[in-house]
Amino acid sequence: MRIFKTLLFLFLSVITILSFKTAEKVNIWMIGDSTMASKKPERAPESGWGVAMSDFAKANAVIHNHAASGRSTKSYIDEKRWEAVCDSIKPGDYVIIQFGHNDEKPDSPLHTDPYTTYQQNLKKFVEETRIKGGIPIICSSIVRRHFDGKGDLLNSHGEYINAARLIAEQTQTSYVDMEAQTRQLISQLGSEKSKSLYTFCKPGEYKGRMKGVQDSTHLNNDGARQVAALFVSEVKHLKLSLAKYLK
Repeated sequence: MRIFKTLLFLFLSVITILSFKTAEKVNIWMIGDSTMASKKPERAPESGWGVAMSDFAKANAVIHNHAASGRSTKSYIDEKRWEAVCDSIKPGDYVIIQFGHNDEKPDSPLHTDPYTTYQQNLKKFVEETRIKGGIPIICSSIVRRHFDGKGDLLNSHGEYINAARLIAEQTQTSYVDMEAQTRQLISQLGSEKSKSLYTFCKPGEYKGRMKGVQDSTHLNNDGARQVAALFVSEVKHLKLSLAKYLK
């Protein structure tokens, strides 16, 4: 009888532990710049595609958008923003990494060289994510809506797209080419229609936007959702393990 009770207790304990593990949600951490980041209300309708990712997360996943406006891989590390995220990563969590827009700038607090410091910083994110038992995903920057006189999109990111792809290959990290995905979308829409996805406002159209805004870098709410949808679609196309946590 005593043995039976002991076995029953052990059985119920295992069931309880397994139930807890099943109910535990996976964390999806997002680090990047303003094209991914959430924005203050006074910047409406500007948004980042990391905000819209919450609409695509299943019930067993939680999105943590830690992207920050105006940051490069260098400043994100220097300001200890990466340290705060890394300290929170649990085994099985995902880290989505997308920088480049500000790494390109000449400002010394931001600038990185595509094939040296930029790649070194991306590698740091990848390696330290894996040390914590997390799963990194590198993304290229989304395209800027910069058309030439012939109606073709310009390459405004230089070598940073290729540098991100190469470091993903070298570190055997999943790579989502968001530049290619957004380039196709914006090219199909064309110069005028694509404005509907970026922050183009008439003077006084939104509270806090007293002047007209003509912004071909930052997305609006609809653009953020469409770009997030592109990311989710590509994750599923590539059959990444993250896909099972996305609608």
